Amino acid sequence: MPVTQSPVTLRVGSRDSKLALAQTELIIGELKKAHPQLTIELSTMKTIGDKRQDVAMSKIGDKGLFTKELETGLSENTIDVVVHSLKDIPTQLPENMLLAAIHGRADPRDCVIMAPRNQGKKLEDLAEGSVIGTGSVRRVAQLRRQYPHLEFADVRGNLNTRLAKLDAPDSVYDALVLAVAGIERLQLGARIAHALDTVLYAVGQGALGVEVRADDVQTRELVACLNSRSV
Repeated sequence: MPVTQSPVTLRVGSRDSKLALAQTELIIGELKKAHPQLTIELSTMKTIGDKRQDVAMSKIGDKGLFTKELETGLSENTIDVVVHSLKDIPTQLPENMLLAAIHGRADPRDCVIMAPRNQGKKLEDLAEGSVIGTGSVRRVAQLRRQYPHLEFADVRGNLNTRLAKLDAPDSVYDALVLAVAGIERLQLGARIAHALDTVLYAVGQGALGVEVRADDVQTRELVACLNSRSV
């Protein structure tokens, strides 16, 4: 039975990238199904991870890069709920913040997206010295051992920005390594050259985390419907 007995407004916060919005809309859809009387307002913002495109994430620290500004909104009570990619959430949350729900996990694997000039190839088919774009130290550490003939270079930006860099006629990248879940949530699954079954994926990759204020009992009850046993 829905928690809401009278009209309630829930303020949901999201990063403003296409992927973040697609993931947030997925959560909003589930909330509306569970609570038909609920009014939902969506607020978007950029995080430091979105703004700092000139420095590799490994050099500015990857903890809270995509969550801090959203958590500030929660703390200041300008929003009630934040939707994150679970892998982006730091292990230690700020005071009075709570991971209230973890929504069903999509395919957690990493995958390869080829530049137009390399369509039909796999990583093993690329010429020696080909450049693979990824901002992940985890991915590079594993792939360098498996594909010693390849070079790896940092690539920043949201998913659509990275794909645009890959597809540019003068692109320095021969391929990108990205998360399957993000590609598929943007309906771009046809671009996947192959999944990387031999690469260990990030903890929480493919799942969505819903963060609220720990003392906001009503919101905690509203989002409880989002928890998935499959995670």
